[in-house]
Amino acid sequence: MTTSVLAAGVLEETIRAFFQGLPIGAGFALVAMSFVLTYKTSGVFNLAFGAQAFISAAAYFELHTRRDWPIWSAVLVAVLLVAPVLGLLLERLIFRHVHAVSAVAKLVISLGLMVALPELFKLAVDYNREQPFGAVGIIPDGTAVYRLFGRYPVTRDEIAAFAIMVAAALALAALFRYSRLGLRIRAVVQSPRMTELNGVNADWVSSGSWMLSSLFAGLAGVLLVPTTSSLGTVLEPRGYFPIVIAALAAAALGRLVSLPAAMFGGLLLGVVTTELRTHLPRDNVILNELRGSALPYVMLFAIIVFWPAIRRQIAGSDPLLGVAPPPPALAAANRSRGMTVYTRIMALAFFTAVGIWTFGYANNFWISRITHSVIFSIIFLSIVVFTGLGGQIALCQVTFAAIGAFTAMQFAQRWDVSVIVGMLAGAAIAAAVGAALSVPVMRLGGIWLAIATLAFALFFHDVLVKYGWVGGSLFHGRGVPRPQLFGVDFSSHKNFLVLCVAVLVVVGVLVILVRESSTGMALRALRGSETAAESIGVVSWRSRVIVFSVSAAIAAIGGGLLAMEEKQVSYEANYDPQIGLFWLVVVVVLGARTVEGGIQAGVAFVIFPVLVLERWLHLDGAWRFVLFGFAAISFARHPEGLLEHGKRRSQAAMQRLFTRRPPVAAAAGAGGAAGPGDEP
Repeated sequence: MTTSVLAAGVLEETIRAFFQGLPIGAGFALVAMSFVLTYKTSGVFNLAFGAQAFISAAAYFELHTRRDWPIWSAVLVAVLLVAPVLGLLLERLIFRHVHAVSAVAKLVISLGLMVALPELFKLAVDYNREQPFGAVGIIPDGTAVYRLFGRYPVTRDEIAAFAIMVAAALALAALFRYSRLGLRIRAVVQSPRMTELNGVNADWVSSGSWMLSSLFAGLAGVLLVPTTSSLGTVLEPRGYFPIVIAALAAAALGRLVSLPAAMFGGLLLGVVTTELRTHLPRDNVILNELRGSALPYVMLFAIIVFWPAIRRQIAGSDPLLGVAPPPPALAAANRSRGMTVYTRIMALAFFTAVGIWTFGYANNFWISRITHSVIFSIIFLSIVVFTGLGGQIALCQVTFAAIGAFTAMQFAQRWDVSVIVGMLAGAAIAAAVGAALSVPVMRLGGIWLAIATLAFALFFHDVLVKYGWVGGSLFHGRGVPRPQLFGVDFSSHKNFLVLCVAVLVVVGVLVILVRESSTGMALRALRGSETAAESIGVVSWRSRVIVFSVSAAIAAIGGGLLAMEEKQVSYEANYDPQIGLFWLVVVVVLGARTVEGGIQAGVAFVIFPVLVLERWLHLDGAWRFVLFGFAAISFARHPEGLLEHGKRRSQAAMQRLFTRRPPVAAAAGAGGAAGPGDEP
């Protein structure tokens, strides 16, 4: 009798969780179909859908809750006007002009937009990020509860979310099957150029698909507000990040090309999530997190890594699409001896002036800012190694930095061992983790490698960091001491700055040695063509394991130094995976191929918001996300970075100045034999 009652109770909970998961899965499905629609028509893996969903939801909240607009008018503006117009602007102003670039470049652009768009919206509408949004849905009295079959409770908001998703999916299916626009979209997917030969304007068809996918994202953003708890009590863009990851997992089930599979995957993920929340025990960290937000990360990683079909999905299937040329040579490779001497003298003078000011006149605030810039330069050199030398994008460098910080803290707090030893141990652990991670993702490339590493970073953030042997409760209020080394106490700000500069020099030399070594040459060959490189004896897996390990170790060293500088592991402020995405944007915008570019990115990340935005221009610090985010668009045209591009142009101008001949000598050389002072 007891067993039958228990089984009946489990069955009832399972059915209840099923009905509760459908509206959440409906939101996942809408965003997943947006991913597929955009990827099929333009080859863009648009991670900015979370930002677009947030903008529509925040616009609805602003209009309905704060400005007392009726629900129908707020929905009309936020979903049917703001969302498609935003999609049209993104396609017309940005992605239309980068159609022929690589999928990685498009991914970088979408990362920049994901960072920039929400902050721009907040600044434009004076969005109050601290005011609770009230979880208001688009249905009047949406919290009213109905009981399906007389026993399973669902709210009006949940019923509306599922019904709207089904209606949208059916409308989209009818569009593709029966309308001329759907036929043209399918033709554009196969080849925009061939479609245009038949008199179809492929650009306008692409614009229409972007507007439609953006509308789906905006609709999901508004519908999910009252039905999911990940958005918290304050509507912020980071609340949509787990939703985007869940939609990515759903879209990956359809290999980014099947709309029905994406819809089914979204619904399945929503239902499985609620079932796990209902049935899994709460006394285990991993199982408890699988009840929450960790499941999509695990599914996404497993689908990408272990499903061979996903790796065969090639971006840009247009047979007439050309191959983008390799990035130009570095400016330093083409400068003359005189220009090299001049550059080094100017650099020496600049750093000497900065050193004199820092150690002679700067107060503790500026010494701290400069120390932070040096530390972030070290961390950013890990991105230089992986992205600049390896030609790939990893989105887990922030995780390796966190490993270094936590290891330094654990050695100092648990075992009373020198924090320097802890930092070096953290570098070794991070290198081992990087090598282990490189094994399953080794054969991935482009966007799939980036997304797999992002899934790992999110799993670490939501699950592993909560274990006591990683971080647990230790990083809440537990200090990280400054080191003492060779009789020198580095607890003072200036002494610690000297230590950080010394580490930066050592790491910079290491990066240069890797770049000039056989591993660096192998990586350059693999960037050109993996098949051709392997045909001449390059062992691809060995080179990639090395670059993964070295970049992870460098990031961990920087993370350990950052914990020492702040005397604690400020995890949420410094090591959140979304902050790591902004790190990547800053580095690739300024220059990811040189040590100089990594250092300039570190200085810009720390000094630029304070010195330029706040003190000179008197702007909100959020403008740095807007400026660097939109600057990521330049990566398509200048993959070497804006600073390297500018340096090449200025160097060419200076080179002409140094080698300019006097007019008379030039004329004499043109009319006769070269004189003793003329160049041959």
